[in-house]
Amino acid sequence: MTVSRFRTMIYVVAAIVSLAGLADATYLAVQALTGETLGCGGSPDCFRVLGSSYARVAGIPVASFGVLAYFSVFVFATFAAFGYTRARIFLIVTIGAMFLATLWFLYVQAFLLHAYCRYCLFSAATTFLLSGLVIALPPGGDRSVS
Repeated sequence: MTVSRFRTMIYVVAAIVSLAGLADATYLAVQALTGETLGCGGSPDCFRVLGSSYARVAGIPVASFGVLAYFSVFVFATFAAFGYTRARIFLIVTIGAMFLATLWFLYVQAFLLHAYCRYCLFSAATTFLLSGLVIALPPGGDRSVS
């Protein structure tokens, strides 16, 4: 398998994984914006996390930022699969920012709230998987398409 083909496969997998994260974040965002009760399987921890002050930034649900981030990863990974060099750079930066945000939210759940949300943990796992895929990318040039 050539390096170019391997790189393209990683971008495709990243795009597919980002769709799972997008579905998770969209569900949480819709629930937060409509004020509906989440189906957390009766877990009080889930309600405590999603109802905390950390679940919103300037009145906007954090999940809405997740929707934007996962959609961006999908777009950038798709464009990178077709050889757009700038898309690869944007993909790496976006996933890096998501990784740092995920570390912060895991810290909040573990040490400030002492509660865990299943949906948030799924998002964290998705982000860690995307980070691993970006790390697995072989160095070097995509085709220089602008």
